[in-house]
Amino acid sequence: MQSYIQEEHEIFRQSLRKFLEREAAPFYEEWEKDRMIPRFFWKKMGKEGFLCPWLSEEYGGLEADFAYSVILIQELERIGSSLVGIGLHNDIVVPYIAQYGTEEQKKRWLPACVSGDMITAIAMTEPGAGSDLSGIQTTAIKEGNHYIVNGSKTFITNGIQSDLVVVVCKTDPTANPPHKGISLLVVERDTPGFQRGEKLNKVGLHSQDTAELFFEDAKVPTKNLLGQEGQGFYYLMEQLQQERLVVAIAAEVSARRVVELTKAYVKERKAFGQPIAHFQHTEFTLVELETEVEIGKAFLDQVISRHMNREDVVKEVSMAKWWLTDLAKKAVAKCMQLFGGYGYMEEYEIARRFRDIPVSSIYAGSNEIMKTIIAKKIGLRE
Repeated sequence: MQSYIQEEHEIFRQSLRKFLEREAAPFYEEWEKDRMIPRFFWKKMGKEGFLCPWLSEEYGGLEADFAYSVILIQELERIGSSLVGIGLHNDIVVPYIAQYGTEEQKKRWLPACVSGDMITAIAMTEPGAGSDLSGIQTTAIKEGNHYIVNGSKTFITNGIQSDLVVVVCKTDPTANPPHKGISLLVVERDTPGFQRGEKLNKVGLHSQDTAELFFEDAKVPTKNLLGQEGQGFYYLMEQLQQERLVVAIAAEVSARRVVELTKAYVKERKAFGQPIAHFQHTEFTLVELETEVEIGKAFLDQVISRHMNREDVVKEVSMAKWWLTDLAKKAVAKCMQLFGGYGYMEEYEIARRFRDIPVSSIYAGSNEIMKTIIAKKIGLRE
């Protein structure tokens, strides 16, 4: 057992796993066909205490440590990658409100985030600005008691169903350097001038709702500013460590899952009078992949422990996010090959994993960006 996982965490895992096997697993393929995870599932998660359990009891949480979040990410990923929006809500978006929000904002929003009555999203990426946050064009200009927001965002996870969107925007478009003009605004569902585009038609993650967001003279109350004006870029840098760790945790589970599926399949599937598990190529492929998954898990556990100790592990998180998402892509490609033609059939989970896994090396900062961060951390660039 990992050092950060105690008996009470495993009890929580068993309770969560039973819940997901009852409330999610039987319906997951239906959700994939419907291209949406129903809101009532979010409310069921909230009722059972599976949304933002780390929040204080004052706001409806359980004051749980990050190990509970790790277990939630792992168990949701075991069911399917399209549940990624719940992890984003729990451990990426809501922490911004908890960390930088005023007491009034926390009381107004957090209890509903815990109950599942409010779903959250964060809007960073724009049609012309992805990993380069300083290049965003969405503006928020103060006029009296409101900010007038103009611009658009794309690839926004939970974009269709979200009730609260943390929008990365420029409150000072003339700031030099540009990142000093960035602020975070919380935009609520019924804000005048705020519209959503159609649900984006993705290669994978079919039931996870991803959308474009549009702001045309959207009127956002100044009381919805998160933290201080001009500090948004620094808030993002502080929180991205955990965001990328969330992605790494899910990637390790994905890689492990496809190896498990394939081990079971090759023991049953026969060719030339014997299970294909007995072929040396099959053995060596799965032995290599299982070894890499175990190595990745050992490194990841160290990073999680250090993150829980509030250490600066930006370098290590970047390494984990890059290496584990690439490993998951490699694993699913090799494992699909071992399934032969059946691996290309939609009724096999391996096919869905093949579609779902690749985006993990793109979102939360592409793996190329991870390598440039690591290069800075090891002294190869300034």
